[in-house]
Amino acid sequence: MRTATPLTPPAGPWYKHRWPWLLMLGPAIVVVAGVNLGVIAYRGQDAMVVDDYYKQGKAINQDLRRDRVASAMRLAFDAHYDPASEKLAGMLSSGGQPLNAPFSIHLAHATQPEKDRKIDVIPDAGGRFSVALPMLERARWQVVVEGGKRDWRLAAAWHWPREQALAIKADVQQATN
Repeated sequence: MRTATPLTPPAGPWYKHRWPWLLMLGPAIVVVAGVNLGVIAYRGQDAMVVDDYYKQGKAINQDLRRDRVASAMRLAFDAHYDPASEKLAGMLSSGGQPLNAPFSIHLAHATQPEKDRKIDVIPDAGGRFSVALPMLERARWQVVVEGGKRDWRLAAAWHWPREQALAIKADVQQATN
């Protein structure tokens, strides 16, 4: 009597077959992607997270007081950026009259704080100024103009280069009866 011989070839070790490798490929890709995302998260920490929320809240109240002072002074800031000469020129006025007191301009990048800039300005007797400002990146900038003694401030968003000029006017306070 003859015994039937199997039609399948003799099985070799598992690592010589392609199916175990194909099944292990998915989890291996997930592990490599997870390690890469972990490295990215560790190196590029979110700059928008603040450690001391209480201190930030107090600073916001101080900023609101400075906004009210700017409103009482009826401040207006007008500037134009010329990328060819890399100059920011303009005028600061109070109630329509030129203001020639020193002030500073803070340009804050919307997402990357290392690109923020601070410019100290001393206007001429007519309230006009012209300061060097290296080429700005295409972005939405938060602009804060504040007095030399930090007693007032004007703030606005500026979309460079879509908006060539920047005009900020203090809100006029309404008298309450």
